[in-house]
Amino acid sequence: MTPRTESAPVPAPAPSDAPRDELLQSVVDVARAIFGAAASSVLLLDEEADELVFRAVSGEGQEFLVGRRFPAGRGIAGWVATSGEPMVVDDLAADPSFDRSLAESTAYVPNSLMAAPLISDARVLGVLEVLDASPQARSGVRELDLLAMFARQAAAALRVITPDPLAVASAGRALEGAQREDALRLLGSLEQVLRGTG
Repeated sequence: MTPRTESAPVPAPAPSDAPRDELLQSVVDVARAIFGAAASSVLLLDEEADELVFRAVSGEGQEFLVGRRFPAGRGIAGWVATSGEPMVVDDLAADPSFDRSLAESTAYVPNSLMAAPLISDARVLGVLEVLDASPQARSGVRELDLLAMFARQAAAALRVITPDPLAVASAGRALEGAQREDALRLLGSLEQVLRGTG
């Protein structure tokens, strides 16, 4: 019998993950629209494996990146997850913290990047990235502050849906009903605030 050489498919999310995945998809779709970006993604920290996992992607790479993992200490997303600080880089080619080989492995190499940690209860849950935002959307501290605020609110909504921090990146216990609606309402109101300030 010949061994199979094809790579293993990424498992479909468990039914209990659906509210979390819906929320995260809303986060990246809204972030991409607000900042006029080519792509946006949420990477969640899997503390046990010490990896960042693409959990939602909007735009470039959305067909194949969800579920991909890489070491938590690599690249700008790794730096943001480790430091807990947001970061904006206008020219990635000139930035030594940019891991070009990692970007090439995702089949999309951006020119610029904004990233903010998803923090809840003083704990980094992951990173929200906005890739190749329009130049006016990344022109200053105000825009990075908006992204950081959006990431904080997204993390709070994520914790409402998945209260166990260790379950956030794995197949966690997702809550239904009123708590899910509260989280999505929080995200919707934040979108209105951000669009009103743009």
